[in-house]
Amino acid sequence: MRGVSFLVAVTFAAEIGDVRRFDTPRQLMSFLGLVPAERSTGDTVRRTGLTLAGNRRTRRVLVEAAWSYRHPARVSNTQRARLEAIPKAVRDIAWKAQVRLCGRYRRLSAAGKRQPVIIAAIAREMAAFLWAIGRQVTPVP
Repeated sequence: MRGVSFLVAVTFAAEIGDVRRFDTPRQLMSFLGLVPAERSTGDTVRRTGLTLAGNRRTRRVLVEAAWSYRHPARVSNTQRARLEAIPKAVRDIAWKAQVRLCGRYRRLSAAGKRQPVIIAAIAREMAAFLWAIGRQVTPVP
């Protein structure tokens, strides 16, 4: 995936471990603290910023990686060389993620959202795509 360098991948793998322990991507997002905080009473529901009640190292590297989606979706020469050794299912998920997240960045930016809000939304969806990739790849014991 774009933005997921060696350091991001190692941090994600070391901090999360096996993503198959999370049944849904939402559980992973909650674990990372990338979901909105909520203060509710009765019929009133108030959502605020991120909960930040999760793994901060992984959240930080995902937020840093999310900045790379400001640019249009494409496959660079460096990425092309890395993609040859990766299974087709993983390549398809990574390309789908790149197209979706680049488009989402542009839509949110055009809607007038602030940069930190956009980047947090991209990092949240990025975690879901990493969850999907983690479900495709079997871990080495």
